[in-house]
Amino acid sequence: MTELRCRKSETLEGDNEEEEKQKESELETKPPDVEQVNGSSTAAADGSQQKDEGEVKGGQHEQEESSRAQSCVKAKGLSASVFLQRLVRVFFGCLASVACGMLYAVYLSTYHDRKFWFSTRQELEREITFQGGSGVYYYYYKRLIAAPSFERGFYELVVDNRTVSGQTINAVERLSLYPELITSFIYRVTGSQDFVEPIYFYIGAVLGLQAVYVTALFVCSWVMSGTWVAGMLAVAWYVINRADTTKVDHAIPLRDNWALPYFSWQVTALTGFLRNKIGSSTEMFCYLTMSATTFTFLLVWEHSHYVLFIQGFCLFLLDSFDLVPPRKMADIHKVYLSSLFLAYMFQFQNTALLSSPLLSLLIGSVLARYFQQRMKVGPLVARVMKLFLHFYLVFTSGITYSYLVKKLIAANESDFILKFLEVKFGLNTTTDFVPNFLLCQESFQTPGQDLFLRLTQASVLPFYFLVLAVCLLSALQAIYRRLSGQPLCKTYSLENGGIGEKPEVVYHVFHTMLFGGLALLFDGMKYLWTPYVCMFTAFGVCSPDLWMTVFKWLKLKSIHPVVLSLILSTAVPTIICFSLWREFSPRVLAELSELQEFYDGDTVELMSWIKSQAPVAAVFAGSPQLLGAVKLCSGSAVTSLPLYSDINLLKRTEDTYQVYAMRSAEDIYKLLTAQKTNYVIIEESICSELTINKGCRIKDLLDISNGHIVYDKGEIYSFSKYGRFCHEIKMNYSPYTNYFTRVFWNRSYHVYKVNSVISFQY
Repeated sequence: MTELRCRKSETLEGDNEEEEKQKESELETKPPDVEQVNGSSTAAADGSQQKDEGEVKGGQHEQEESSRAQSCVKAKGLSASVFLQRLVRVFFGCLASVACGMLYAVYLSTYHDRKFWFSTRQELEREITFQGGSGVYYYYYKRLIAAPSFERGFYELVVDNRTVSGQTINAVERLSLYPELITSFIYRVTGSQDFVEPIYFYIGAVLGLQAVYVTALFVCSWVMSGTWVAGMLAVAWYVINRADTTKVDHAIPLRDNWALPYFSWQVTALTGFLRNKIGSSTEMFCYLTMSATTFTFLLVWEHSHYVLFIQGFCLFLLDSFDLVPPRKMADIHKVYLSSLFLAYMFQFQNTALLSSPLLSLLIGSVLARYFQQRMKVGPLVARVMKLFLHFYLVFTSGITYSYLVKKLIAANESDFILKFLEVKFGLNTTTDFVPNFLLCQESFQTPGQDLFLRLTQASVLPFYFLVLAVCLLSALQAIYRRLSGQPLCKTYSLENGGIGEKPEVVYHVFHTMLFGGLALLFDGMKYLWTPYVCMFTAFGVCSPDLWMTVFKWLKLKSIHPVVLSLILSTAVPTIICFSLWREFSPRVLAELSELQEFYDGDTVELMSWIKSQAPVAAVFAGSPQLLGAVKLCSGSAVTSLPLYSDINLLKRTEDTYQVYAMRSAEDIYKLLTAQKTNYVIIEESICSELTINKGCRIKDLLDISNGHIVYDKGEIYSFSKYGRFCHEIKMNYSPYTNYFTRVFWNRSYHVYKVNSVISFQY
């Protein structure tokens, strides 16, 4: 820009000189008048004086030209030095972010090997380490690798009749298997089978994505604060609070371990896209990154559209309060709509996306904006009234659209989700097994005080509340000014001290508050909230704008507030990093040095028996988590899968769990044969479960559902004319021996064969 201005001034000066020369030549060629002849003596007398003045002006003009040339040279040198400083800063920041991601991936790999003794285990023992029913995802990866070709493997997954007994399912759609498809394709194409085992390639892909996750948090905090020290602090807090930020420690193949890294980059790209001071090329890069990551996030996780709905609601608030340009909101809507359409096509016309709350919100906001084209015009009271009307129109039209779509496509999942939410929020009670079973899952329960205690001990929670309070108050001031018709500062500087006027900061305020509210209700939401708490807090303590906002409110005059804010934005994170290093680095390094013992001998024995003794075409029934391991280790068909978003599979799970209820042998036999079961596995840990919270035991949920509960003086008792099946069948007496034959047992498991021909023994 400085060069352009200098060149422009030089061209203007050249044009002026040419005009002066043309005027002089015109005066010289012009014929003399009578007055000029008569006054020639006077002109001759003044000639010498004008010549002296011309010489003085010419000297001044030469001095101005020389000074302007010097200023142009200085500006060029200054711009070059500024560009060099920025380049060096960006280089070291990128280097630090990549280093943090790679070190975290190496740390996870080492910790995983130390925890499970992974490198010294056999193949069967390695597969059992995939806990929580997550092994079923790795089974499909193994199946794709073992297929004659990638096309054949893909076809077998789309038309899968070897997984759920009596059903042919599209496993790619039902289980969101695109991560396994892509990973197996890369494994084949790159020829990695020659130098790395499939299981190590799979685990390496997941851990590599965790490195991408950490890098995205680093970059996001860096972009918001302007210093990559904030990124390092965010990564440090993330690693220290690893138990509350990721599930990758114990269940590597879970969908959220694949999806959340893409979501973190989507949030980072959105943060850059919302900034006011951004170039066109950078804005286009952020837009393309946001588009790609949004589509990928929708593709690899079945619950992603709910997460994007919360994000879309945050952006809807930004747009309603007129904190972001309408052009950018239109571009974001295009990203959402195009990603939903592509995900709908790639997921084999997934009807859940058509009735998703994200699409309902987008359609409602578009319709409301069409009917309220002058919503952001008028005095304060009128704009507030228009705002309430806008909210009413958006949610009314969105709910109407969702209701109509669910009626047209006959989505039976909506009733199940609605009943679950009613019971969760205390609006209704039910004796149905499925809603009560989901409420008893750890992810859907209210988090305990341990979560907040751990975050406080790591010093992240106190600073988070401080940063959130300052940013929220400043954002409320900016919202009030916008509703009052006052423009926001387009050229933001540190002296202004209004951090809430930045759209990206206001977005993250809404983001952390909404996800934090959900984390207070559902423990599983902490894996979406805690990483951004670390990032947002690191940005706040390292941002001079936040400290300047506080000093502006305090009207500090004794010390220059700009200098003090710069000092604190460097000193505070330095002190925090030193204290974290002193307290937590020995603990983190100790996790790598300690050899932990994880060996489930009973499960290994069970899987070995199934692989060696059970027929290949056998069908097994049991708990969903155990059936996931059975499917992975043996490949046998099962009656259900550990997938809690499918109501049909949950109903089959309820029928299988009846072996722990107080039902007759004949009833259990009918339920199992209806699912074409050959073997049923009874787990001692479920049958003899002893917990403080009795209402969440599987046998208690079944007793409530079957009406076998008696209330007496505030106490709950189970009563039925039949004994509990899992206890009675171990007695080996009729009529249980008529229907079932025990074929395997150890301390943890009892396997019974379902007799195809009933033998009546007395």
